[in-house]
Amino acid sequence: MLVFPNCKINIGLIVSGKRTDGYHNIETIFYPLPFNDALEIIPSRDPKPSPAAGFTHSGILIDGEEKDNLCIKAYQILKRDFPQLPAVQIHLHKAIPIGAGLGGGSADAAFTLTALNEKYTLHLSHQQLLNYALELGSDCPFFIINKPCMATGRGEILKPLNLNLSGYRLILVNPAIPVNTGWAFSQLKIDGKTNLHQSLQAIVSQPISSWREALGNDFESPVFEKHPAIKDIKETLYEKGALFASMSGSGSSVFGLFEKEISPSFHFPENYLTRSLLL
Repeated sequence: MLVFPNCKINIGLIVSGKRTDGYHNIETIFYPLPFNDALEIIPSRDPKPSPAAGFTHSGILIDGEEKDNLCIKAYQILKRDFPQLPAVQIHLHKAIPIGAGLGGGSADAAFTLTALNEKYTLHLSHQQLLNYALELGSDCPFFIINKPCMATGRGEILKPLNLNLSGYRLILVNPAIPVNTGWAFSQLKIDGKTNLHQSLQAIVSQPISSWREALGNDFESPVFEKHPAIKDIKETLYEKGALFASMSGSGSSVFGLFEKEISPSFHFPENYLTRSLLL
C-alpha cells in the first residue's frame, strides 16, 4: 500500500498557558497543504522478522534510531492491541522538512495508522484512530481528520472549520534553520493569557487582506530575535505581494498567501527549500 502524507500550516497560534501535565494549551487553526511525503507498507519478506516492522527511508535524512521513528511507533501501538497484525516493511520517502513547523512526522505516523487499518481490515472507527494518534503526538489527530480545523487543548481538541483557501497561491519557505520546540516554548511570556479561539474563527471569516493586522503567531517574537533570517523571509513575502504571511508552528518554515495569478520570484540562499502551491 502506498499513501502520501501531507503537511500542515498554522494560521494564527496562541499559547495560552502551561498545563499541570507539562503540556501547553494552544489555540490555532490547522490547514492541510498539498506537499507530501510518500509512505509504502508491504508485508515483510523476512520469514522471521525482528523487529516485526522493518523501516527504510530515502529523501531528506532522518536522524535518530529506527525504533524511535513515529511510523514504527504507530505500528507498535496497533500491534499491542491487535497481536494478529502481521510483520511489515515500511519505506518512507521524506520530502517534507523535519522539525520545520509543518507536522510532517505527525502526518507520517497518522497515515501509518490509517494505512494499516485499511490494509489489514482492523475495523477501527474514526474515534479509535484519533485516540491512537494522540498517543503518538499532540498534532497527530489532526491528520486523521486532515481538513481545516480549529485546535485547542494541546492541539488535540479539533473542530472542523469552514475555511477554504482554494484559488490562492501559497509560497512555503524553509530556511533549514533548526528551531528547538522546547526552547521556543521556554521563551514565551504567557502569564495572563485569555482564551481567544472564538476571535481566531472570527478573524479568518474576514477577507485575507485583513489577517495581517489581526493574526499572530506567539513563537515569532523569540524565534525572529534569535534567527533574523526567518524574520527576513516573512518580510520578503510581504514585499513580493503576499496578502498574509506567517511562520508556521514554532518554526522555522514561513508561508505567504498570494492571489492565484501572482507568481513571485525569489533569490533565497540555495539551501532554502521553496515551494509554490496552488491551494
